[in-house]
Amino acid sequence: MKTAYITTYPPRECGIATFTRSVYTSMITPQNSGNRKGFIVAMNDPEGSYDYPDFVKCEIRDNQLQDYMEAADYINNNADICSLQHEYNIFGGDDGVYVLSLLNKIKVPIVSTLHTILKDPSVSQKFIIQEIARLSQKVIAMSELGIEILTTVFSIPENKISLIEHGVPDIKLNPVDSKKKLNLNGNRTIITFGLLNRNKGIETVLKALPLIVKKHPDVRYHILGKTHPVINKISGEEYRNYLENLVDELKLRKYVHFENKFISKSDLNLYLSACDFCITPYLNEAQITSGPLSYSVGAGAATISTPFWHAQELLADGRGRLFDFKDAEQLSDVLMELLDDPEKLKTLRKTAAEYGRTMIWPVKGQEYNQLFDDVLLRFKHTSSRGKFAFVDFPDISFKHIKRLTDTTGIIQHSKFSFPNYNDGYNLDDNARALIAVTMALKTNKKKKLFRMMDTYLSFIHYMQKPDGTFKNHLQYNRITQEETGSEDCFGRAMWALGYLIDNCPRYEYLQSARSMFLKASENFDSLTSLRGIANTLIGISYYMKTFRTDQVMGERVSRLADKMILSYNTNKSEQWNWFESKLSYDNAILPLGLLHASEFLHSDESKTVAFESMKFLTKELFKQGHLSIVGNKKWFEKGSTKSTFDQQPVDAMGMVLLYKKAYDLTHNIRFYHLMLKSMKWFIGDNDLHVSMFDPDTFGCCDGLQINGPNRNQGAESSLAFVISNIAVKNTQDQRYKTPAQLEKPLRVI
Repeated sequence: MKTAYITTYPPRECGIATFTRSVYTSMITPQNSGNRKGFIVAMNDPEGSYDYPDFVKCEIRDNQLQDYMEAADYINNNADICSLQHEYNIFGGDDGVYVLSLLNKIKVPIVSTLHTILKDPSVSQKFIIQEIARLSQKVIAMSELGIEILTTVFSIPENKISLIEHGVPDIKLNPVDSKKKLNLNGNRTIITFGLLNRNKGIETVLKALPLIVKKHPDVRYHILGKTHPVINKISGEEYRNYLENLVDELKLRKYVHFENKFISKSDLNLYLSACDFCITPYLNEAQITSGPLSYSVGAGAATISTPFWHAQELLADGRGRLFDFKDAEQLSDVLMELLDDPEKLKTLRKTAAEYGRTMIWPVKGQEYNQLFDDVLLRFKHTSSRGKFAFVDFPDISFKHIKRLTDTTGIIQHSKFSFPNYNDGYNLDDNARALIAVTMALKTNKKKKLFRMMDTYLSFIHYMQKPDGTFKNHLQYNRITQEETGSEDCFGRAMWALGYLIDNCPRYEYLQSARSMFLKASENFDSLTSLRGIANTLIGISYYMKTFRTDQVMGERVSRLADKMILSYNTNKSEQWNWFESKLSYDNAILPLGLLHASEFLHSDESKTVAFESMKFLTKELFKQGHLSIVGNKKWFEKGSTKSTFDQQPVDAMGMVLLYKKAYDLTHNIRFYHLMLKSMKWFIGDNDLHVSMFDPDTFGCCDGLQINGPNRNQGAESSLAFVISNIAVKNTQDQRYKTPAQLEKPLRVI
């Protein structure tokens, strides 16, 4: 068996690096290994590389997404199984989201060790852990509480979780000799170790010391470790300077020693062997595992700690003592009690040492090896990890759309999930909102949907000018800012009105929508924007399903389609079957418009161009096996490369509707599956493998940026998700439901 370890690794100064070195060496030691080998895939911070040992075969710069892809290829070609050491902040992107791109490309079985498990994770943090669990054969928690949180908060099945406690070094040093080497003879030694940051709570120990040293002047407190590199970049040695000043203020200079360096494994073992007490005075309860705490118990030291989660579990049954957070007086009492009672101190250390023998790395190495053997054996008898084997799209909900809607219309932007009134309203979003509620009302006649339809239709009416064109933007105080909106927003209004005409829930809506549509139609022949034309073609095609004998409108369809076909023929080349010399925004709307028009044209040319351009678009946007939208940082010019970020949900919606229309026209199952793949973009099958949908608000994030989703949930993105979701569910219903089931309305919550 050859194992790939994805992790930080020494000489990078990081607790997980130290942990992985111990895991790695304990698994391949002769007594544990059998025929085992391994290599490291090292996570680097933005500062660059380190002088790694030879078995570090790959390096990933945490902010370079391409490095993750190359590492996945190396793992697939050289490993039998993969061990992921997960901590949010060692991977790139928001909350370390880049790790999902790596895991999604790995084909060998994965076992993930979770170093941070949060009781109150953010939406992003929760999704990342859930995806890690989905893509892993097993996840490892290091405490019983960790398992409880994973099952209750993250909804991970308990049978997918294994408990392997944090390992500790097998220290075989003589305490007397260790004290001599460290020049600690004649002193009773207290240590706190690890990379310094404010959560260490060392000031609590310092404030407890004056009473201690007054009665026991042989006590010495050693603070071992340099400042955490990330903290050092942000605030330098601010915390260490604070502690140094506090030592002087409390007149403790004789009793306190700072070892300002990253403590080597050999030096740490000496201190653990020599110390009498180890204190972990952390300030934050939400710490699921602690290396220093584990090492202290494993070394048989008298361990005293604040009651963070790991300490409550590990120090139970007499293996250590607890004191309240920031309570220097209580800590002083505990220390005084143990210093004054040697027998009680001896019993405490003996209890810890006995339990510590079950935690030594040789024992943990056996547990890891056994788990990996079991995982690999089971993996060989299964065909896949089931990536999106069953697609359970979220419920259809207008909860967030309603939040953004007032009596005027839908607010275009949000700050996170709350309406941003400063940006007012626009025609584009109210047109999309009208489409969404009309789609929902086809099968579910909820009163709230009718009220919302009233609002959006009234908004479109208010924005229409006497000549039939539209203004686009309306301030919150209901003052318009421009004389005439773009042709794109004009086309979207035509789509909305045409769709309402064809799917009208009540006659009065038909009258109003048709009146506005015909008033606008005098402007159709003057349209020049391809996206304005395509949107308008969709609107006209819906209109003509109700008014099939309108010959004037049929002629307009032909003239508009001819404009698009001319542009296509002008710009296409051998490797570029497209309407323009670049792929930019809302691309799918162009072939979609021609597909709609082809139903009413006698010539097959529009359908041919639509399918040719759709094939080209599919080839360019599905090269990685999932939908990868053209990013708006830089449009995809002919002969250049595609920009990956930022990706917009409205583009994903266009792809969903394009493939739905192609499937409706041809019943070709390939288009059905491409529709599903496009919909999966919203729920995580994208370049960062992160969900754009927020299950708490039922909104959709505004864009997929290089570091993760834009957490604002404006109207355009959220409506794109709702429209896509309804379209897909309706198609799935038609494909899979029986006639009796089809009589039941589509569920809208």
